[in-house]
Amino acid sequence: MTASTTITGRHYRTGQGVELRLSGGRISDARDLKSGASAAMPWLAPGLVDVQSNGYGGQEFSSLELTPEKVADIAGHQASFGVTQFCPTVTTAARETIEHALRTIDAACRRWAEVDYCVAGIHLEGPYISTEEGPRGAHPLAHCRPPDWQEFEAFQSAAGGRIRIVTLAAEYAESPDFIARATASGVVTAIGHTSANSAQIAACVAAGASLSTHLGNGAHRMLRRHPNYLWDQLADDRLMASLIVDGHHLPREVVRTIVRAKTPERCILVSDLSGLAGLPPGRYASELCELEILPDGRLVIAGQDQLLAGASEPIGTGVANVMQFAELDLATAVEMASNRPAQVIGRPPNRLAIGDPADLTLFDLHPGTDSARARLGIRATIAGGRLAFGELA
Repeated sequence: MTASTTITGRHYRTGQGVELRLSGGRISDARDLKSGASAAMPWLAPGLVDVQSNGYGGQEFSSLELTPEKVADIAGHQASFGVTQFCPTVTTAARETIEHALRTIDAACRRWAEVDYCVAGIHLEGPYISTEEGPRGAHPLAHCRPPDWQEFEAFQSAAGGRIRIVTLAAEYAESPDFIARATASGVVTAIGHTSANSAQIAACVAAGASLSTHLGNGAHRMLRRHPNYLWDQLADDRLMASLIVDGHHLPREVVRTIVRAKTPERCILVSDLSGLAGLPPGRYASELCELEILPDGRLVIAGQDQLLAGASEPIGTGVANVMQFAELDLATAVEMASNRPAQVIGRPPNRLAIGDPADLTLFDLHPGTDSARARLGIRATIAGGRLAFGELA
């Protein structure tokens, strides 16, 4: 791309043909096309922001084998999903493994400007989560433990201050104080992988928890009808909810119910991509346990087809699916995967207006059919004014 570039597409909000001029990493001019929009034009939207992504292409972030080069490779794939910024997600593991992952991500950000731009912050999902089967998910039991503020400070130091979100269970006696400290330090605290009762959920929200991590997942297979921790989180307007809408993690009726109860303004989409995402169906050894990618794309603990262990579909699949599942328009669905998650981590919105960052994605929308999954066909992604993926017509 040149120092000044012009791109055209259909505005994701209005459907109107628009022309944007980009320079200096910003949108320097924006105008409607007098000729209107053509059906052949790609949709033009803000770059997607994925705040929960565990790895890609055979590499988890939570691994002693992680290198800065592997971080850069995973970050480089994000643009092919329409993602301009994401949160590498470090999951429950031994302290040595977590600190290695955090240091390595920080090192990659300091070494390469493109990686630093792409990494909006680190999401630490665990190790402070439930030890119970169901809520624990695929996280290793041996390393699930109560919140420890001194340990978290060491984690934040290893990360170079880049931890932006921490997910923890609400039932530990230490959780409210930990949440208050983390929130005061500028870290977003999320409730997830929890078996908490109503009073414990309420105490953590009062302490500053503001997000529910992949609401509806990381839960017991059988729950008390009411009350339970899903209803408690669903009902509290102080909590936003992240959702994995890949067609596997949540049935469409559940997605529709959560979105209608929370409202789209309080819902964000995440991919929860596993390190095995991008690999063909089959069985794979991992540092968690033996995993399996089924022919339909589900990623499960090997030997069964119900216990999920992360996702294999990018966040754009969630955009296409949530339109159908919750009967939303394109603009609302895109907001749930771009400006809404950006808001969660304190980033300003991108309205495709003059002065906004040149973080953009151009895509075709492919609705689902009986034989094909709904998806976004990404034509090009621009991050900070740089063509990061695809081609501009």
